[in-house]
Amino acid sequence: MPRPIGYYVHHHGDGHRQRALAIAEAMGDRIVLLGTGLAGRTGAIRAIDLPDDRLDRDFDGDDGAESRPQSLHYAPIDHDGVRRRTAIVADLIARERAALLVVDVSVEMAMLARLAGTATVYVRLAGLRDDVPHLDAFRGAQALLAPFSSALDDPRTAAWVRTKTAYVPGIASIPPAPAQAGDDVLVVLGTGGSAIDGDALADAARETPDRRWRIAGVGAGIGAMSRNPPPNLTLLGWIDDVAGEIARAGVIVGGAGDGVVSAVLAAGKPFVCIPEARPYEEQVGKATRLASSGAAVVRTCWPAPGEWAGVLAEASRLDPRRAACLHDPDGPRRAAAFLLAQAERWT
Repeated sequence: MPRPIGYYVHHHGDGHRQRALAIAEAMGDRIVLLGTGLAGRTGAIRAIDLPDDRLDRDFDGDDGAESRPQSLHYAPIDHDGVRRRTAIVADLIARERAALLVVDVSVEMAMLARLAGTATVYVRLAGLRDDVPHLDAFRGAQALLAPFSSALDDPRTAAWVRTKTAYVPGIASIPPAPAQAGDDVLVVLGTGGSAIDGDALADAARETPDRRWRIAGVGAGIGAMSRNPPPNLTLLGWIDDVAGEIARAGVIVGGAGDGVVSAVLAAGKPFVCIPEARPYEEQVGKATRLASSGAAVVRTCWPAPGEWAGVLAEASRLDPRRAACLHDPDGPRRAAAFLLAQAERWT
């Protein structure tokens, strides 16, 4: 029986889980997902739910350790969740002799696998990730996987990192396209956090009464919405089928996270991209290249009052062929084949 392939799924944002599910569905039963908050959210795909490693619910990625080694990002001392999750992953590697660990994403998990004698494929996110921990994880990996087109990569990325990278856009679950999409505006708020204000959303809907605005996701600023939202605005809350909503909408408004961008490009929808502040210039850099590719209308901040009708009209004039150049409809199968080939080196 072939040795399993482990796939570590980071718990900040939902794009990591969605990407892992798309690959796993294309790969078959050889893959096992590992991550926090996976219980009941992977369908028939085998998954191991890991203890939470966060210091608190408002975790910002800082472990407060001035003595942390330079090759690590996050290594809090005396944290029971970190102890137990490390032991569970190490046990899987030892007990089932995992042929490969895909890391999406965690420098520490990549280092753990390498110390346990297991090859890794590290999933590269967008942005300029040239700090010591990332470069060490890239160097120690057998290969790198970028879930986006090479045209969206940061041009400052080192040549050796690019050479080691397999660029596989389109790693997303793609629902069947509806016979005819509406003219709704769908605003997608990622679970990685959003600065979009509820009252600003309400004002945008009031400015464009001929459009229905649907808000998918939960953002901290949504609670600030006035008590009397306009009748053409609907709060959907958190939904699992955001790709289906994207396929049915007329125009998408959202950040530049990998999950949202992949789903929008897959659906070929007009896109108004308002990048969120993220480390390593991840979203700002990607949005800049989406704009230069002609695949999105980009605004660095929420449009001012009175601008939305023009912004939506500009998005509707985008040439869908530009977005199609950045997408591969065969992305999940290509990613699965790539990972299987990497695992075959050790089976």
